[in-house]
Amino acid sequence: PQRSPSPQTTIMAVEFDGGVVIGADSRTTTGSYVANRVTDKLTPVHDRIFCCRSGSAADTQAVADAVAYQLAFHSVELEEPPRVRTAARLFQQTCYRYREELSAGVIVAGWDPRRGGQVYVVPMGGLLLRQPFAVGGSGSSYVYGFLDAAFRPGMSRPQCQEFVARGEA
Repeated sequence: PQRSPSPQTTIMAVEFDGGVVIGADSRTTTGSYVANRVTDKLTPVHDRIFCCRSGSAADTQAVADAVAYQLAFHSVELEEPPRVRTAARLFQQTCYRYREELSAGVIVAGWDPRRGGQVYVVPMGGLLLRQPFAVGGSGSSYVYGFLDAAFRPGMSRPQCQEFVARGEA
């Protein structure tokens, strides 16, 4: 894939039979200045559900914390782990409700017994869309062409790991 001219966020997730593979760069930038080289943009919100965060680090972390809190209660009430779609809907509702105040783009990825591995994208503004793979962040436009050409339905876990590693390279 073509390299971006300046450091930019790229988050990714892809489904495979049995789970998901997620990835992200590790830089936090302020314009073209790299403020932190070791940021973790992959945040667990429940045992088998993660979010990949892009946008304002403070906004996305606050939303992820709120969703994790809601999912914990949901899990206790139902006496079973939450579904990935439930987590994605909670992100979507929060991002939509506060779309004027937040700078948050999120990919929600995980596994549940009902639907297996799932990837949902919640871009800024609060749309919700399930996709076999998703890419987001300010650097995503540089890798879309590569990912569209390289993606193959039914990839194995190692193939998905290679796909994400090449997309993040």
